[in-house]
Parts: sequence; C-alpha cells; structure tokens
Amino acid sequence: MKAIIQHLRFPFSLLLMPVFLFSLYFIPASEISAVNTGLLFIILHVLIYPASNAYNSTQDRDEGSVGLIKDPLPVPPLLLKVSLMMDLLAIGLSLFLNPVAAVLIVLYIVFSRLYSSRKVRLKRYPVTGFLTVFCCQGGLIYYIVQFACGAPAEALPYQSGFHAITASLFIGSMYPLSQIYQHEQDRRDGVFTISAMLGYRNTFLFSGLQFFLASILIAYLFMSAGNWQHVMIYASMQLPVIVFFLYWFYKVMKNVSEANYKNTMLMNMISACCMNSCFAILLFIR
Repeated sequence: MKAIIQHLRFPFSLLLMPVFLFSLYFIPASEISAVNTGLLFIILHVLIYPASNAYNSTQDRDEGSVGLIKDPLPVPPLLLKVSLMMDLLAIGLSLFLNPVAAVLIVLYIVFSRLYSSRKVRLKRYPVTGFLTVFCCQGGLIYYIVQFACGAPAEALPYQSGFHAITASLFIGSMYPLSQIYQHEQDRRDGVFTISAMLGYRNTFLFSGLQFFLASILIAYLFMSAGNWQHVMIYASMQLPVIVFFLYWFYKVMKNVSEANYKNTMLMNMISACCMNSCFAILLFIR
C-alpha cells in the first residue's frame, strides 16, 4: 500500500492546480457551479492526475528520482489496476458534469496513456512529447474547467483562445525544466526529451520565453478588462519565481551539476505555490 500511495504522487497535483484556478478565474462568478467545481476538482486532482502518475510509473519503472519522489519504491503489480480503476471512476463521475466536459476528460485520459504507454510512447519524442503535455495539461484543462464549471459552450468569451494558449504556456514553461536533471536516465530508457534536445542553456531560455509570453498575455487579459490591480498582484506574486529561476540559471551555467533533482523540485514548488496563491487571491477579491 505504501508503494501504491507513493507512485500516485498526490502532492504532484499541486503543481498542476494553477491551470485549474486560472481557468476558474475567467468564469463570471454568477455562472460558476459550486457543485460542478468541487466535483471537477476531485476528478482532476484526486483521480486523473494521480492515476496518470501511477500509470507512468508502471511504464517507466524509474530507478532514479522522479517528480516529487526522491527514492521510488518498486512498482507493485496492483498499481496498474489501481490507475485504471481511478480513471474509470473519473469518467463515471464526469457524466454528472456535462457531455462536453466528459468527452474532453476521456480525451485527456487517452492522451495521458499514449504519452506513457510502451506501445506508443509519445514521451520518447522531444517535440511530440512536449506538445502533448503543452496542449493537454494547459489548453485542454482550461476548456474542461470552462465547460464543467461555467456556462454552455456557446457562451464562452471570444478571448477563450487566448486564455487556453496562456494556460498552455504556463505548463510549457515548467515542463522542460522538470526534465533537466534526468537526461541520462531518460536516454537509458529510450526517451529523448525536449530538454535533452535543447541542452541546459536553451532549456532555461525556452522555458523563460514561454513564461514571459504567458505573463504578457495575462497582463493583456487583465488590462483589457480594466483590472490593473490584478496585474500588480500577478507581477508581485511572480517575483520569487523569477528570482529563483535566474539564480538557478546562473548556477547551472557555472556548474551543470546544479541541474539536479533538488533544484528542479524547488523550482517546481516555488512556481506552484506562487501561482496557486496568486489565482486564489484573484478569485477571492474578484
């Protein structure tokens, strides 16, 4: 049981929560369904994300450190069944949301499996693997939240495409950095990641560019709605992220051994805490 819980990696859901909160922010408060929002939160963060982590562990069988697990335990045989049962439960619960959200949730689960599966293994290709995560954990989750928690599809604002792109850029800015410490481990497993393709320096530049573009877009969205105060809150909450990113970049350029598990997880946690806090505050004051 201990190994199963470890490989579900429930705390990892915190790293993906900013997209959920960001998406919720762009639904008018009067249109938010509290019941659907709570149910979708459970579907995504308690079922789908942990199930995806568990399935990935059954396919990778990592011996070294992997996202929020410094010393992974051996993968138990029951883990695959647990991940599949959690996915089926998530699909069943999604039927209580609405048909569009349910279909998109199934689509997310399918691509999550294709990403890790030994038979398909989208993650072994640098660009394909990146685009799968970029689109699914970003834009696709944005639309799932919109359809599940808010108004019908025809009521989506015209800026929704910008919102989805922004969500994907947030995910895209962290994804290459999350791979930077395991280039050799991935190569031994036949996986050539976007970070390995870019190298240490360009991984930071690529991630930094995406974060910059996401910030420009979100500032535009806030300002176009006259929410200058929200721009200032967002900017101030991102300062710790920017400072640590630049500091870590400097350390890695001096010594590539600084591109290690400890610094990667610290970067992820600082970013997730700042982003979650930022959008929680914005939702509260809105």
